[in-house]
Amino acid sequence: MRKVFTLCLLIVLNSIAYPQYSPGARQISMANSDVALANDVFSVFNNPAGLSQLNWREVGIYYSPAPFGLTELSNGYVAYNEPFNFGSISIGGMTYGFELYRESKIVLGYSYNYENILFAGATVNYHSFSIQNYGSTSAIYFNIGGLVYILDELRWGFAVSNLNRASIADIDDQIPMILATGFSYDILQNFSLNFSLVKDISFDPSVQFGIEYDIIEYISLRAGTSNDPSRFTAGLGINYSIFSLDYAFFTHQDLGLTHQAGIILSFGREGGRSSAIRRYLNSTE
Repeated sequence: MRKVFTLCLLIVLNSIAYPQYSPGARQISMANSDVALANDVFSVFNNPAGLSQLNWREVGIYYSPAPFGLTELSNGYVAYNEPFNFGSISIGGMTYGFELYRESKIVLGYSYNYENILFAGATVNYHSFSIQNYGSTSAIYFNIGGLVYILDELRWGFAVSNLNRASIADIDDQIPMILATGFSYDILQNFSLNFSLVKDISFDPSVQFGIEYDIIEYISLRAGTSNDPSRFTAGLGINYSIFSLDYAFFTHQDLGLTHQAGIILSFGREGGRSSAIRRYLNSTE
């Protein structure tokens, strides 16, 4: 009975609430307000345009063991980004659910940097769904994103998920089409404010706000909030050598507290993320 109930809850959450949470413990700790920041490997799932801000190879793993206290809703992501002189190529994968209901996704992305001012990216997504005793199905859809440096400290970004409005089994909006736009502003070199407006075309828009503060080179503090769903988020990042360890939690007004963790390995990056990106973009002007 618990598994049947969980299956029903999972399907409801998947179609109403859960797709609003893009992967990455760092992103979630800022309430997913990072559409105009988009500067780590998990941007392949959120705004692929930002990946060409990185001139180093990066791989990341993210895991949420029991969203809303249910291990049946566990989900994990892996992502890899490789920079080239013609742009960045990225690949990612996702698994979500349990033995009765399972989703899997493979993502292939490309990002291009034009004059260190305009960044554009796109991904193709292969998304499969499986329900025990009922079979499986899949869909292919496309995401696009853009990022513009208005000033050195101010960025505007946008992203569109499921551009072609793919669906499965004649169920409209099972794979939601989501529009996002926002700004990121560096008040200080180690302190950023992030704002996003996110609209699932089937639901009311969500206003998301987040901050990231690198108190020292090795420790980052993050927090965020959003209105729909109403939630508070926070997290911590520990950065040492090639490793970035990230933890996040968020509260849901009805479903309680959820914890996530992730690790990113950055090969060839020198110093903190923001300062490394700043040096790279300034050195190639």
